[in-house]
Amino acid sequence: MKTVQLGVSTLQSSRLSYGCWRVAGTWEPSEVTPQSIAAGKKAIIAAYESGYTVFDNADIYCRGEAERIFGAVLKEVSGMRERVIVATKGGIRPAGTPEQGAPQRWDFSAEHLVSACEQSLKRLGIQTIDLYMLHRPDYLAAPDEIASAFTHLQAAGKVRYFGVSNFRPTLLTALQVSCPMPLVVHQVEISLAKLDPFADGTLDQCLIEKVTPMAWSPLASGLIGAGATRLLSTQKLYQPEKFLPVLDAVAKERGVSRTVIALSWLLKHPSKIVPIVGSANPERIREAAKADELELTREEWYRLLLAARGEPLP
Repeated sequence: MKTVQLGVSTLQSSRLSYGCWRVAGTWEPSEVTPQSIAAGKKAIIAAYESGYTVFDNADIYCRGEAERIFGAVLKEVSGMRERVIVATKGGIRPAGTPEQGAPQRWDFSAEHLVSACEQSLKRLGIQTIDLYMLHRPDYLAAPDEIASAFTHLQAAGKVRYFGVSNFRPTLLTALQVSCPMPLVVHQVEISLAKLDPFADGTLDQCLIEKVTPMAWSPLASGLIGAGATRLLSTQKLYQPEKFLPVLDAVAKERGVSRTVIALSWLLKHPSKIVPIVGSANPERIREAAKADELELTREEWYRLLLAARGEPLP
């Protein structure tokens, strides 16, 4: 797979990354079984063998079980750690943590970020995280405090580079002003079903600041691909029927699947979007990698945009 530079870092990423949020097979740690762990490992290895070099994780994915499964694969597959970029996220605290009665919240306090990162390192079984991201924008985010946590983690050799996820462009700017190191990625939902980043300044900012956008749910949790099994509440409002006929027509013309076209559509953008493929099905993981081999024309790209908008350009 071809590569792109992540922001202004030295990290070279495959054009598609693999997302580990489904590798535990469940969101509940008590439901994880030897069979689900084996299936998760199989998916990770399929991605690695297909050329994915960035593996995206988070401490909230099955309360850390996804990180443990990925960490086990790193130990089992010879040479894998040296060839991949390990990315994970922190900053979300589930209800009832650390004490009973505590509400669900986002927590960018320096104390929590340092502790969360250290716990992720233990679960992953590594010494250094290549890319550590803030998962959801804490309304109480204090840029100077976050910068102090980042500085501590980087100086201690625990994190190489930092990024954010789901931020407003203005909050990313506020944080970058305070941080002595560059923020190299912004992970956000982007797909034919979720066009907001094209118009709300997110992708414009990535171009200006040389921040690499990473697109989570690039197939709208399966609505665009092989079928949805678990949707976020916001995704239940999507209307893929507006654009699927055009997507299928372009796919037929190109002799590939709709998945390949939908991912290629994201790859076309000049900000060098890195879609995060989240399937746990090895066959679908390998199929998605074919998007790296195809480049849409501007005409094809706009046919799909117009269909996704459901209305003409102004």
